[in-house]
Amino acid sequence: MAVEMGLWRADGDRLSRITPTAISLESQLESYIESDPSMLGETLLVIGRQVATAFGGFIDLLALDETACVHVIELKRDKTPRDVTAQALDYGSWVSGLGRAEIQSIFEAYKPGVAIEEAFAECFNETLPEEVNASQTFTIVAASVDAATERIVRFLNEDFGVPINVVFFRHFEDNGAKYLARTWLVEHEGQQPTATSPARQTKTREAWNGTDWYVSFGEDSGTRQWADGRKYGFVSGGGGKWFSQTLKNLPVGARVFVHIPKTGYVGVGTVTGEARRFDQLQVELDGAERFVKDLPLTGSYAHEGDSEDENAEWAVAVEWVHTVPRENAIWKNGMFANQNTAAKLRQKFTIEQVTEAFGLED
Repeated sequence: MAVEMGLWRADGDRLSRITPTAISLESQLESYIESDPSMLGETLLVIGRQVATAFGGFIDLLALDETACVHVIELKRDKTPRDVTAQALDYGSWVSGLGRAEIQSIFEAYKPGVAIEEAFAECFNETLPEEVNASQTFTIVAASVDAATERIVRFLNEDFGVPINVVFFRHFEDNGAKYLARTWLVEHEGQQPTATSPARQTKTREAWNGTDWYVSFGEDSGTRQWADGRKYGFVSGGGGKWFSQTLKNLPVGARVFVHIPKTGYVGVGTVTGEARRFDQLQVELDGAERFVKDLPLTGSYAHEGDSEDENAEWAVAVEWVHTVPRENAIWKNGMFANQNTAAKLRQKFTIEQVTEAFGLED
C-alpha cells in the first residue's frame, strides 16, 4: 500500500487540506540532511558527501551513529524502483568492506584538519568506539516511491532483517510558511548491530602496536592519590576483582599512558615489574629497594576486606618518562577513556596528542 502523507490547517471547526508543492524537493534534501541529519530521526555525524566508490558510483551521504555504525544515505531522485534499491545495497556492499582507516580517510577528505575522534565526541559526547563500521544501515530518501520499491524494501527489511528503509519527505506551503513532513515506510526502530567476526575486527578496529596501554588512575582523596604514584613510580587499582584484574595484565616493558578520570592524562612511563599487592610492592628509592607502604603517602590504599587478595589494592611499578601534576593534566575532546583500570591503547589520536603535549619522541 502506497504511503500517503497529508497536512490540514484547522480553522475553527473546519479543516482545510494543504496540497504538497510541486517543487524539486529531492534536489534540496541532500543539503538539508547534511546541515541537520537529525531530520532522519536520530543524531548522526555526516562523514562524507558524494563519496566516490571503487566502481565509479558516488554515495550521496555517509554518516556514523553513536555506535559507529555507518549509514548509507541515498536519494531516490529519478532512479527506477529496481535501480534505487539495488544501488543502495550495492553501495552498502562496498561500504561494508571499509576498515576503520578508510572511514577515517573519507572523513579527512570531507573535513580537512578535523580529527574524526574530536568530531564524534562533539556530536555524541562520547568517545569514538574501538570498532567503526562493524555494521551498516541503508536509507533511501524520497518524496515518493512506487509500489514496486515499497514491496522490495519491505521484503528485505521485514522478511530478511536487512537494515534498509525509505524515509519520505513532502513539502508544504501555507500562507507564506513552508513545512517539511516526514514518515518512514517501515516502522523506524533502532537496528541491532550484528556480531563482528575476529577477522572483520582487524579492519574495523585500529591496529594495536603491541606496546601501548591505557591506565586509569582512579584518584580518590582517601584511598588513592596521583601525587604518590608520580613521586614513587607506580600505578594502582583495587577494592574489588573488577578493578584489579586488568591491572594484572600489564606486561613488563609495556608503555603506559596514565589517565585520571574526568581530568586528563598525567603521565607516560614503562612498566618495570609485575603486579603486586600494594602492601608487597617495592620500588627503588635513593639506590635502595623500599616497600611503598612504608613511604610517606597521601592515600591510604586500604579497602574493606582487603585481607583477601580480590579486595586488596594492587600496584605496578613504573619508570616515568614524563609526568605532570593533576592540575596540568592533558585532555582534548575525543581522546580515549575507559572504565577498566588497564586496557590496550589502540587510539592513535590519543597517543599523538599526549606525545605532542609531553614533548615525547614518537
